[in-house]
Amino acid sequence: MKSFLSNLFRSFSKPWWVEISTTQPRCLYYFGPFDTESEAIQHNDGYIEDLEQEGAQKIDVSIKCCSEPAHLTVEYTEPSAVKPVVYNN
Repeated sequence: MKSFLSNLFRSFSKPWWVEISTTQPRCLYYFGPFDTESEAIQHNDGYIEDLEQEGAQKIDVSIKCCSEPAHLTVEYTEPSAVKPVVYNN
């Protein structure tokens, strides 16, 4: 019964996402979805390590409970640009 209730709750709740922004390149990344906040936290170090190896700078990480982002990767071409370059993952 407990497993049934857990699965039912999970089907109505929003998933967890790791949101990572970098200043160089100026990008916003979403990794997920995850069932729990702790699962997202467990995975974020690997994403940070990958971005550091690719040369990303000033990495900022947030764990969010939200609907699936429209785009998993957003690259901003200029600081004042209104419309970012978007990659459909």
